[in-house]
Amino acid sequence: MDELFFNQTGLDRGRVQKIVDDSLKGTDDGEMFLEYRQSESFAFDDGRLKAASYDTTQGFGLRAVSGEATGYAHASELSEDAMKRAASAVGVVKAGHSGTVAAPPARTNIHLYTDASPIDSASFDTKVKLMGEIDAYARSLDPRVRQVSCSLAGEWQVVEILRPGGEVYRDVRPLVRLSISMVVEENGRQESGYYGGGGRQAYTHYIQPSYWQAGVDEALRGALVNLASVPAPAGEMPVVLGPGWPGILLHEAVGHGLEGDFNRKKTSAFAGLLGQRVASPGVTVVDDGTIPDRRGSLTMDDEGTPTSRTVLIEDGILKGYMQDRMNARLMGVAATGNGRRESYAHSVMPRMTNTYMLGGDKSPEEIMASVKNGIYAVQFGGGEVDITSGKFVFSCTEAYRIENGKLGTPIKGATLIGNGPDAMTKVSMIGNDMKLDNGIGACGKAGQSVPVGVGQPTLRIDGLTIGGTAV
Repeated sequence: MDELFFNQTGLDRGRVQKIVDDSLKGTDDGEMFLEYRQSESFAFDDGRLKAASYDTTQGFGLRAVSGEATGYAHASELSEDAMKRAASAVGVVKAGHSGTVAAPPARTNIHLYTDASPIDSASFDTKVKLMGEIDAYARSLDPRVRQVSCSLAGEWQVVEILRPGGEVYRDVRPLVRLSISMVVEENGRQESGYYGGGGRQAYTHYIQPSYWQAGVDEALRGALVNLASVPAPAGEMPVVLGPGWPGILLHEAVGHGLEGDFNRKKTSAFAGLLGQRVASPGVTVVDDGTIPDRRGSLTMDDEGTPTSRTVLIEDGILKGYMQDRMNARLMGVAATGNGRRESYAHSVMPRMTNTYMLGGDKSPEEIMASVKNGIYAVQFGGGEVDITSGKFVFSCTEAYRIENGKLGTPIKGATLIGNGPDAMTKVSMIGNDMKLDNGIGACGKAGQSVPVGVGQPTLRIDGLTIGGTAV
């Protein structure tokens, strides 16, 4: 790490530490966040490489926290002068304040990832060849395939956190993602299908034919399902959510409402409800940043706190919130390892890692058979959520009618409309098939995007409103 942040830049570690110590004296908390990031991406469309990029960024962010006030300054220039200017800027939050810097985060002996960069795990030619093979394989599967697009992206992030008194925390974070989409056409009608997967590991896993061919098969399956779809019905009815990626609804409609800042400020629909029933019996929701190789997993968060498995809702009872250091201190609880930032140019806030619902005791077949007339939703696209009220609207990209307990016709244009806290009380059956998503989640909050994971088992939720286009 020293070669990235000190040896190559000419910075003296002792002098940088003195800047941190002096600038944070008299504050409640704070740190200097150093970041080095390599990133690359490839876009392949209709048999040709359309774009390829490689970028290296580095910089620092200096944060001082006094009470509820945060001073933050950042620069892409790793120099002593830039750090001194940042120290002068963040010092304004100390005016009239003489706090004692909070104790540093606990340490961990766990290291989820090695120092190796995933970018170096496969050559440029191998990556381009992979996308060509994906294109050729997709077109060989079905004559109705009209367009094939795929993209490959990888990054290697190294962070170092300096705290007053010489405390230093380091982490290495690889990340890879593969996306495949295609358009099929029949009798003048065109529909699309998609597959995406990724995680914090080398390209090696994703260039295996067994992996990417299964991804192509899934994208084609989804496109052909949509090709056979009919307009969705409208009205209130039971909804069965499939396992895995449909957990994005849980993430948006419930997860954000369980982040510490919204609850400290009492702007969340869950504020003040600790220890109370907020979901049906059997509903247990956790946020776990410790699962190896998952997109949302980190050895430590962006303040140096080790990530953890935080139980948010247990058997329907609200047990806790996801916390960064500032909100945890102001609420009188422990930080949970959920302090995250998009990059050195962004300040910390409480964010999710991998958020999912645990499995229950019902088989997916039993859940399906229990519904006489409803919707089975397997994949979701975009959605909107109001944190204060919990109201949400989600569009389904793959869904089916359920008729007399059996899977019926695929439908198109369905939206799920409801209220997150209310929907959790309407969960009537929980499947035994809990599954995490394939590794494509990105979460936005206050203009920052971070990689996350979601998951859930098959669920039956009663009384959701379906927005459809059928007449």
